Amino acid sequence: MKPNPHEPPPTDPGPENPELQRQNPTSFAPPRSDKGSVKNFRYPFSFSHNRVTPGAGWAREVTVRDLPIATDIAGVNMRLEKGAIRELHWHIPAEWAYMLTGRARITGVDFEGKAFVDDVGVGDLWYFASGIPHSIQAISDDGCEFLLAFDDGEFSEFDTFLIADWMARTPPEVLAKNFGWPSNVFDAVPREQLYIFNAPMPGSLAEDRKRAIGPEGQVPNPFSHRLLAQPPRRRDKSGEVHVADSSNFKASLTIAVAHVCVRPGGLRELHWHPNADEWQYYIAGEARMTVFEGGSKARTIDFHPGDVGYIKKALPHYIENTGQTDLEFLEIFKSDRYQDISLSQWISHLPSELVEAHLHIDRKLIESVPKQKQVIVPS
Repeated sequence: MKPNPHEPPPTDPGPENPELQRQNPTSFAPPRSDKGSVKNFRYPFSFSHNRVTPGAGWAREVTVRDLPIATDIAGVNMRLEKGAIRELHWHIPAEWAYMLTGRARITGVDFEGKAFVDDVGVGDLWYFASGIPHSIQAISDDGCEFLLAFDDGEFSEFDTFLIADWMARTPPEVLAKNFGWPSNVFDAVPREQLYIFNAPMPGSLAEDRKRAIGPEGQVPNPFSHRLLAQPPRRRDKSGEVHVADSSNFKASLTIAVAHVCVRPGGLRELHWHPNADEWQYYIAGEARMTVFEGGSKARTIDFHPGDVGYIKKALPHYIENTGQTDLEFLEIFKSDRYQDISLSQWISHLPSELVEAHLHIDRKLIESVPKQKQVIVPS
């Protein structure tokens, strides 16, 4: 697709990277509506350094160090092979996750000693608040892959509090006193963090729950949520939207999300988010997005699977499906509630003559705009 059909594309007889230029046509030949200098709002996970544990899994991250405007949220893409475990750990920021492939068993314990054990699959979420210790183990034959989001853009996944690492940095006599065990028991504790490692497959979910849950019982609000199994907030021939925030996923106090699917040629309508910055993750399909920054500044960028996008709070934008297949992506916010305002919704709730005076568009066309938010506009 030519991003600017009204003008011939610029020529480039000198050195170039054809593959990157092919993937990013609007950066080289921007639409005429682009203007001024707008900070970069895209970073591909493919550019991230990958931390690999051979035969067990890998993890890569996008933080404010990679995408400087992404101050509110840091993201991690992680893969676990069958049976592999993400070492027992906790973080200062809250951790939110979306399952991309396979299945995993997750565990957690809250400050009252109430336990949680569950199995999650594609389209499911989990959320562990700040300081909640937890683990993740792949339980399907093909392992699992998931996206993590943390409510702090500065946070690095590689600086977590790990159980084996902590015990290795604690004097053995202190460990012995704490547990009431002989000190030589701790000679077997690994001297370095495990991070991601292979382990035997767990037993049944019922068995693990029975062993984990004590007299305090289970956590009152589950740490997992079936996002794609819930009814969509909006569904029609143009696509569908599923939303999860503290209103329906009560444990998720600092992260809200929309899972958006746009059919070929469709558009996530012109809109903005009044309450938080938006951190995006592209799962499937091809897209382009223009962000309007005010002061006559706008920039258009193309997006592909595995890319991260970031839009500051209240900046208007759209996401257009420019491919031949469904566009699937996540909108993630550091907030307890999902909120958006659309351009169509705004002008449909104004006196039509007021809009006509601004835009010089026929009043009958203005009055034909539906008052109900469309979310996704068909081609």
